[in-house]
Amino acid sequence: MIRSYSWSLGTAVAALMLGPAASTPAPAQTAMGPMQAAAPAAAIVQPRAAIRAVAEVTRAAPVAPVARETEIETLDPGAFVWHPERAASGPVEIVVSIPRQIAYVYRGETLIGATTVSTGRPGHATPTGTFPILEKDRDHHSNRYNDAPMPFMQRLTWDGIALHAGANPGRPASHGCVRLPLAFARNLFGVTRVGAVVHIIDEAPSAETALATARGVGMAIATSVPVPAADMMTGAMR
Repeated sequence: MIRSYSWSLGTAVAALMLGPAASTPAPAQTAMGPMQAAAPAAAIVQPRAAIRAVAEVTRAAPVAPVARETEIETLDPGAFVWHPERAASGPVEIVVSIPRQIAYVYRGETLIGATTVSTGRPGHATPTGTFPILEKDRDHHSNRYNDAPMPFMQRLTWDGIALHAGANPGRPASHGCVRLPLAFARNLFGVTRVGAVVHIIDEAPSAETALATARGVGMAIATSVPVPAADMMTGAMR
């Protein structure tokens, strides 16, 4: 969700006193996670009855959706949304759309985050398929590209493909890995486990259909492409 709503005590009391014209809070927006509305400049003392009424209104306020699809699909490079509170438990599953340069994160099949990514540039294509996370390393460095830092690395193949923090210029620019904004890579690292499933697809689904699309594509790949043995891989990171 990159749009959320919050009322201050003073705003809500004014709404009760002035009627519908004062009752709609102005949205606050950010591309880097949950919004926090500006704090009131000073505390407002109100009668107890009004305060109790405000509490009732606040409890009854509807919960905003995780994110609006149109906002997710038009995130600026390096921007993301992150709302793990939307699903407290369940397996984490990630979908990376190469055409959209967006990754979607689900927990228990609920969308909890989305981010811009940078996949492999021409000549270094990011492979498509369904991959388990094989290894995690907070402070990894590439053993192929000049010891380049790869913070919050989550390995997908033993021959060098991984999710990790890196530059997000708004286009495919990596040597094959999926680069994530640093703060998002840190957040994602904290909710995944080795074995979590990552789908990389050459499709452009919406946030609402990405998981179902990826699962269908992944099943087709899994039944047609053999998985290479781990001991045949080099372990070099891109």
